[in-house]
This record gives sequence, C-alpha cells and structure tokens, in this order.
Amino acid sequence: MTILTTCIGAYPKPYYVPRMAWFHDVAQTGEAAADGLNETERTELFDRATQEVVAEQAEIGIDIPTDGEIRRPNYVHYHCSHVDGFELNTLTECTMRNGAWVDRVPTFTGKIAAREPFLVRDWTVAQAATDKQVKITVPGPLTISDSTANMFYADRASWCADMADALNVEIRRLADAGCHHIQVDEPLFARLPDQALAFGVENLERCFHGVSASVTRTMHMCCGYPDKLDETDYVKADPDVYLRLAKAVDDSIIDAVSIEDAHQHNDLSLLDLFAQSTVVFGAVEIASSRVETVDEIVVRIRAALEHIDRDRLIAAPDCGLIMLGEDLTRAKLANLVAAAKAA
Repeated sequence: MTILTTCIGAYPKPYYVPRMAWFHDVAQTGEAAADGLNETERTELFDRATQEVVAEQAEIGIDIPTDGEIRRPNYVHYHCSHVDGFELNTLTECTMRNGAWVDRVPTFTGKIAAREPFLVRDWTVAQAATDKQVKITVPGPLTISDSTANMFYADRASWCADMADALNVEIRRLADAGCHHIQVDEPLFARLPDQALAFGVENLERCFHGVSASVTRTMHMCCGYPDKLDETDYVKADPDVYLRLAKAVDDSIIDAVSIEDAHQHNDLSLLDLFAQSTVVFGAVEIASSRVETVDEIVVRIRAALEHIDRDRLIAAPDCGLIMLGEDLTRAKLANLVAAAKAA
C-alpha cells in the first residue's frame, strides 16, 4: 500500500491574486493591486487561482489536495468575517501565541452565530478542478480565540463554545454538499495544552457534531510558525505537548490528526499513543528554504512506520506552504510524493 499524501492548507498564491495583508501587515499573498477591481472581477480571479493550485497539487501527485486557502487574507479572520458578533475593523491590542507577538486584532463584540453559507461555494469551485477529493480547512475555536480579541464573553470557554457551534453549522453544510475531507486547525492546542484538555477537545467534537461518518474529520496542531522564511529565532510551542494531548485527541471523534515532525523531530514513540487515529505526518519543513531530499524523507517515514500501521499514516508538509513561494513548494511536494511512493 502506497503512503497517501496531502497538503495542510495554505498554498502560494499566484502573482495575479489581489494583494491582501497578512499578520503584521506583511503583504505576501499576491502581487496584484486590488484597486479598481469590482467584486465580480475579484471573485473570478480567486476562482481561477483556486482551481490552478488544486490542479497543480493533483498534477504533482498529492492524493488529497486543499483549496489552497486562496481567498483568505488571514486564515482566522476570513471565517470570522462570515459570523455574527465579529467586527473586523474594531481593533484591540493583544499579546498572542504565548508572547510570540503583540498585535492589534479584530474583535468579537457580540454573540457569535453562523450566517449564510460560504464554504460550500469555495469547495465546489476547488473540487471542479480535480477528480481527487479536495480538503477544506477551517480555524478551530481555541486558535480563533488567540488570534482575535473578546469584548463580549465572560470567559474563553464560553467564547470558544459558541464559536464551535457556529463552525459546526458551516462544517455540516460542507459535509451535506459532499465534501469528504474537512480539517479544523488548532495550533493553539500546542500553546495552551491545559485549555485544550479542559474544553478544547470538547469544542473540537462540537465542530463535527452531526457530521456524517463518510467525512474524514481531521484536526491539525502544529507548534507555530513565523511570517518570514528562514527566520530562526521565532518562539515555537514545545513539541512535547503532543505527548500530553495525544490520548485525548485519539479518544475523541477525530479520525486524523496532523502533527509537525520535519522542523523538529519527535520521539516517534509518540505515534504509539495514537491507537485509533490516522496521523498526518509532517515530513517537509514549511519555513525553511532547504529542500529535503527524497532519501531523507523516506528514512523518516520508514522510522514512523515502526510505530504506526501503514494505512494510518499520511505524509504531508508540517503546515501551510505560503511562505515557500511557487518553486520551493513544487520541489518540496515533488520529493514528498516520491518519498511516499518509495517508502
């Protein structure tokens, strides 16, 4: 059985995608000016770019491509902008990621509730580009709470619970439309493991409540990344928190858990703790310009297979690919695919 491959979420945006600000106002999500474009023209560009990156992943050989998160100026704020209670232009200064940075971020000022559907169209456009099943990703409640500000809820637990319920509405819409791979991104589990265990896993399950068993319910928890390539002094989460979280995630309704391993190798006895879940195994770095060789990826995958069944291992990058640019992304994914076949 060949090891399957997937991407995690973000993909480099083609040059013609309208420029949008990322964290810290770094414009790294396109080169084209958005001035003068009407809504129809913007939508057409996003549709074109989405289908191009999906088709490219499929052509490289990725088994489960993503939509590339092409439409998202920010992977958290995009979804939040489609729920009640969120004010994109009401900015509040917050310290985030355990002190990794301080920024002025959009704010929740009222009760959260889902609005009209939006991800179903995103998925439909992406799915039209390939016969392979396209994965859609959404930010998780705990991660949203550490990327935005709160001026309404009494505590983080109730804030996250309402966010999970709103996410569940959109996730069920996706599932009912036929999307078979849905991923909730919770990198903040690694930053806030106590809160992840206290209410984060419960909210993760709320996100997927009522979702058909035909859907692969995936969660992603990396240890955090900088906003610049080859930045070496960024404060990441301690990868040892995976050991604390593994059993709780494995005992939940989650089918697959995505972890990083390329940036910093784990003690692979960690994989023994995932007795039921599929592990999406980070095998190439996404914040380094060094391209891993096929042979070194093969060695690591084979080491992982000493701790987990082959049919429960999927090879992937550590996280999203947006920092790498087009050439590095293609080179790393091509080697990942070749290694998965060779392993």
